Amino acid sequence: MELRLSLFGVTRSIDTSRLVRYRNAAVILASAMLVIALTLWLLGPAAVPDLAHGNIAGARALANGWAKGEMIVLVRHVERCDHSKAACLGDPSGITDRARAVAVGLGARFEQLGLDNADIYNSPLVRAAQTAGYMFSKVGSGDDWLSDCRHDLLSNALAHKVPGRNLILVTHSECMVALETALHRPTSAFGYGASLFISAAQPQAPRLLGLIEASDWRSVTFQ
Repeated sequence: MELRLSLFGVTRSIDTSRLVRYRNAAVILASAMLVIALTLWLLGPAAVPDLAHGNIAGARALANGWAKGEMIVLVRHVERCDHSKAACLGDPSGITDRARAVAVGLGARFEQLGLDNADIYNSPLVRAAQTAGYMFSKVGSGDDWLSDCRHDLLSNALAHKVPGRNLILVTHSECMVALETALHRPTSAFGYGASLFISAAQPQAPRLLGLIEASDWRSVTFQ
């Protein structure tokens, strides 16, 4: 079918069937691109689960794994002073004065989970050592693998994990990102005091269980 158009005395013929074919081809191409995008999204790694805000199944899995001594948890230090306008606790490379209460509150949450079957390590950097001190009323000498952690954090964590005992690592956000990368999971943005839980029930296949931000513990529901 032809469509004849005349403009300024010039007549042109347009093959409308060709236009229809172009339109159909464009629709098919757009549909194919949408299908590919959806397929990649569905097959891609899932985001780290939030264990708070009413995620009862996730919180129960955490509690059950903790009771069995199967868990590894990375805790980011609380607010660092050199990135804040708040008053320092002391050392400018450490935490803010107001962050002490956050660290104490986090420690209370882990006390509720149970610390009798837990081993605690901290990064040697001041902000991590101070966080560990206010969380657990004790500070380790510091382990370099919890600050220089970009390549082998997962293997080091598994090497320090004792069967039947949970492992608590007070560390840094880049270390938590490194662990997510090692587990082939999308990386997260961790707030100060965030806790990232990994199940090591099968040490050869550790599984990322989920995340709890410091301010979200009150919304964690175990039953």
